[in-house]
Amino acid sequence: MHLGHKGKSMSTNKIVKNVQTMFDASITAKQVSKDELSPPIAKAIEKMATALKQGHKILSCGNGGSAADAQHFAAELVCRFERERPALAAIALTVDTSALTAISNDYHYDEVFARQIDALAKKDDVLLAISTSGFSPNVVRAIEQAHERQMAVVALTGRDGGKIAKILNEDDIEIRVPSESTARIQEVHLLTIHCLCDQIDETLFPQKN
Repeated sequence: MHLGHKGKSMSTNKIVKNVQTMFDASITAKQVSKDELSPPIAKAIEKMATALKQGHKILSCGNGGSAADAQHFAAELVCRFERERPALAAIALTVDTSALTAISNDYHYDEVFARQIDALAKKDDVLLAISTSGFSPNVVRAIEQAHERQMAVVALTGRDGGKIAKILNEDDIEIRVPSESTARIQEVHLLTIHCLCDQIDETLFPQKN
């Protein structure tokens, strides 16, 4: 690729410095989040583990990077995280392209998760709803449908929690990252998902010392 005189690339040292700055920003976001988010994460772990133990399932949803997180979480439960144990019931609502496109085409994109919840969810299942802004219309609708199905909701949000924070029930759990940066919020969301997976496993299948 020819960039011409105006397209000179940055020096390696400058790039290294920028990368280190991003590492530092991520570390800071996690340190700031640690004390604030540990209690709601612990509550979410207990809620999810109880649901799974009682034969219920966890549905997850989000858009973009949050869709990837929703799939990551479901895959860790169905397959395994870091120990051998039985498969756990989890479904990412972001992966069925036929359902997603049909619902978008026949109804509205806002309904892509809610319609699947209507079809697949049962009372006392859990919805993991992920939105960095808290304003994603299809995630908001998913939470509304989850409430209609009498599901518990665990919401991963950021910034001020957006609309999601306002529609959660008293028994729902919000894990809100105290950051304005989408990248930092997503990084803490991923760590949160690993905490959920690790401690769900430990709760249901404790390792013998």
